[in-house]
Amino acid sequence: MRFLPALTALSLTTMGVVVASPPATAGGNPALGPTATGYGGAVATVDANATAVGLDVLRRGGNAVDAAIAAAATLGVTEPFSAGIGGGGFFVYYDAKRKKISTIDGRETAPASATERLFIDPADGLPYDFNEARVSGLSVGAPGTLATWESAARKWGTRSLSSLLQPAARVAEEGFVVDATFNQQIAAIAPAFGQFSSTSELYLPGGAPPAVGSIQRNPDLAATYRLIARKGTDVFYRGAIGADLIETVQNPPIADDPIGDWAYPIRPGALTRADLAGYRLRYPDPVRSDYRGLTVYGMNTPSSGGTAVGEALNIIEKGLPASASTTEKLHYYLEASALAFADRNRYVGADTPQRTIRRLLSDRWAAQRACQIDPGKALTKPVPPGDITATGCTPATVGGPAEQGQSTTNLTVADKWGNIVEYTFTIEATGGNTMVVPGRGFVLNNELTDFNFAPTQGDAPDPNLPGPGKRPRSSMSPTIVLSDGKPFLALGSPGGATIITTVLQMILNRVDLGMTLPEAMAAPRASQRNTAGIQAEPAFHTRYGPALTALGHTFAPDVAELGAATAIEFTRGGGFIASSEPSRRGGGAAAVVRPAR
Repeated sequence: MRFLPALTALSLTTMGVVVASPPATAGGNPALGPTATGYGGAVATVDANATAVGLDVLRRGGNAVDAAIAAAATLGVTEPFSAGIGGGGFFVYYDAKRKKISTIDGRETAPASATERLFIDPADGLPYDFNEARVSGLSVGAPGTLATWESAARKWGTRSLSSLLQPAARVAEEGFVVDATFNQQIAAIAPAFGQFSSTSELYLPGGAPPAVGSIQRNPDLAATYRLIARKGTDVFYRGAIGADLIETVQNPPIADDPIGDWAYPIRPGALTRADLAGYRLRYPDPVRSDYRGLTVYGMNTPSSGGTAVGEALNIIEKGLPASASTTEKLHYYLEASALAFADRNRYVGADTPQRTIRRLLSDRWAAQRACQIDPGKALTKPVPPGDITATGCTPATVGGPAEQGQSTTNLTVADKWGNIVEYTFTIEATGGNTMVVPGRGFVLNNELTDFNFAPTQGDAPDPNLPGPGKRPRSSMSPTIVLSDGKPFLALGSPGGATIITTVLQMILNRVDLGMTLPEAMAAPRASQRNTAGIQAEPAFHTRYGPALTALGHTFAPDVAELGAATAIEFTRGGGFIASSEPSRRGGGAAAVVRPAR
């Protein structure tokens, strides 16, 4: 959780951020905790500055869309290694008046010149190592974040994009206090950052990450936001900012005197100004599944998150007895997740036909997959996907690789009218492709490395190979849950492929294990993505590992944390429970317009 500099109450006031409520700390910083309960609107993000900005928009009469855009722009300043205008994401919106859920697909797109061999080294015919592909121009897709903000503001907002960029520009100009997470993120990717003059100048001052407690400013990004506010998004997609972006992709700003060693050549990319100018948003219908009387809405392709979460919930509901113990519920959660990931890898990509998505989300398919689960014994992993052309309990014969967690960010906003935004956006790995666009202050994405570098499905078609103008498959899972047609829960998380399991486990925690939302947020997590070993946080392994191991589950080495979620639950009388992480990724920040007494 990062804050603006100490003793900046006046600066916060000029931003329009009210620091009297929530109460200010002694230094003048907004004192926002991980949970807030009350009325009038709510905001939950991973960062106190972004939450404060979004909260102020709500207090000044803006709606959930306005607040979400302003908070997202601020996260582009304070969470620059996770998200920003150099990336893309998925925006899910609930319109309270029309009682309708709509989505924006702002996923990045490959160049028109891309082929299935985008990440195959022509020298030896083998796929590039991940970091060779990532830290290059090859990995950059045409960004969709700024177009998403503009479209959402025009379709559903009440404020101009120009006005919503101003608070973030002030944060970039005035700076924020560097915390341990920010420092550690830079330290972890310093060898890559150090290869580029623009990145090392901004994030490796004096050759090292900025010290914890120092003030991080980004005047170039402040100027970029203000230029967009004056001239509109065309300056990004067709004008001067876009020209600088393409120059960075095609001619990476390699430092004359790099900081640290890097094992790979820095390869240029083929993204062009025509690719950038030709970027278009998509507005797919959300995917839907029903779970224990609730209606769960998620993101359609090219995200696999909505489909995988929905399929896994269906499998759990179809197979899990109502009287199941906690161990049995977790067993079914892990088994259903593995089965859903096998099917996702086999069938889901940007161009998957909607009839296939509907099949994967059907109760009939859930029954075909749930019958694989033995309540007393874990399946041997990886499991094969189901044969979508068959009936009965028949698996197919090919599998797929597991995808590891990457970096992203998420925010959840609701307003006094009942509108909701659940928004997950990213630049992919922590630090993206590690290139800051010179003079513009934002990091570029490495989103195209979400494609499979080579075929993964044996003789069967691979749905996630690169292609011209194609969007890579995503795991982002912004989710809105209705109960009897009314909002019950909105949630999402970063974490690469672990996003799917984080969202799934939080729903299980809240609905099946009877936890409150803050308890469901804080509970230890485990992720089974169809791998031999379960990836788990230490507390989960300690608490549940013995009973699950007795069922045949195996565990991979523990990981410190999984995900960094945000969520809002909707209570009777128009109330909100806003929740963010109490400790993961340094802790998040939740706030409501009128706190409950």
